[in-house]
Amino acid sequence: MASLTVISTTAVPPHVRGALSRWMIEPTPGLYVGTLSKKVRDELWAVVAASVQDGAAVLIQPADNEQRFAIATAGERRRTPIDLDGLTLIALNPAEPDNESATSV
Repeated sequence: MASLTVISTTAVPPHVRGALSRWMIEPTPGLYVGTLSKKVRDELWAVVAASVQDGAAVLIQPADNEQRFAIATAGERRRTPIDLDGLTLIALNPAEPDNESATSV
């Protein structure tokens, strides 16, 4: 059965955007929404995750849990999903310190 899928991308190669736009609509730059079967969603996410390079991508898909959705990520992100007793929360990783503030104490 097909279900709503959302993929958000940041700084991904053009061919990734092209692959996503074949199956989903792009209401704003880098945000893709579509109703996909599990097989198509899994294959599309595999292509995106393998091709992200220096960019990043987030997949939100339906799941049989308390929140009714699951999150998957690919690439480097400051925000990391973590599981806390069955709930997915987002941890904000600190930005890399610059050399000047690291040496001044």
